[in-house]
Amino acid sequence: MKYIPNRAGVLWIQSATRLALISLALATSALLSSCTTTGTTGSGDGGVEGQLTPSQLNHPQVKARNAIFATEAPGNYYIGRRWWTDGTRFWGYLRQPGQPWSSAKLVIMNESAMKQPDRVPEEGATLVHGYDHNYEYRIWGSYTGQTIYDPNSNFVIPEFRLSKYEVVSIDPGFLFHPGEKYNPRHLPEVHPPFPGS
Repeated sequence: MKYIPNRAGVLWIQSATRLALISLALATSALLSSCTTTGTTGSGDGGVEGQLTPSQLNHPQVKARNAIFATEAPGNYYIGRRWWTDGTRFWGYLRQPGQPWSSAKLVIMNESAMKQPDRVPEEGATLVHGYDHNYEYRIWGSYTGQTIYDPNSNFVIPEFRLSKYEVVSIDPGFLFHPGEKYNPRHLPEVHPPFPGS
């Protein structure tokens, strides 16, 4: 079959192509914005977009909690805070005992030795993935030295091989600063800096 262009056909094809490209751009924009990091630019107190500001780091409640953390028993374990964000592959944050949450690392769990705490059967389970958002855990295991790219957050995140865990609290309060808001479609508004971001 031989294609013989005519002016009306060419214009229709150009219009359809433009419409398809515009639709593709809008769909891509919606997908890319579904999990974003929002920040604190223009806050006026020295904050960098997405990072904790000096006033948040020095908030009286944060300082009081950090004083309690300083009394934690040292050991070969981590304190983990589950942070569930829809569509992402990371598990949450880990900090060393005695350290503040501002020193925490966002991690992806390697489940080769043990399943992560919220791993539930895909059928027949009464709990759903992410049910333990903001739970605090005592976590044993080690960093593998590998990093994993999470395409939905656009972060390169350290991998942690879990070997054991226990629940510390199901309602431990704020993670980084008082008054932070949770949105299951977004990362915390402010957070520690992430490797590779």
